Amino acid sequence: MKKEIGLWIDHREAVIVVLTDKDEQIIRIKSDAEKQIRFPGGSRKDGLQKTEAVRDKRLEKQLGKYFDEIIAHIRDAGSIQIFGPGEAKGELVKRLEDEGLKERIVEIETMDKMTDNQIAAKVREHFLT
Repeated sequence: MKKEIGLWIDHREAVIVVLTDKDEQIIRIKSDAEKQIRFPGGSRKDGLQKTEAVRDKRLEKQLGKYFDEIIAHIRDAGSIQIFGPGEAKGELVKRLEDEGLKERIVEIETMDKMTDNQIAAKVREHFLT
């Protein structure tokens, strides 16, 4: 059975649209990643640097789990369309490359926040036309 997937992603959530010969399904995955806090430039004390390093490591681990969950849902797709507003889509593409799934990516596009219906319409337009 043919399976094509389009997904909108940022660091907070992913909306996956799965198109098969028989139906369409929307899957929403929430991220547990904390919002990344950046400290202003200038001199830093060792304690602040350690706190930021721990926070960065925790964020990296949380995003890793988030990307792993997304990949589990899209691994068996024949074609993958990825879009979203920020860096998350590029980070997901890198993870897909590491998993040997790069050749399945058919489009990567920058898009602002969209409703589920807008996301599904964009995926249908891409794959069904």
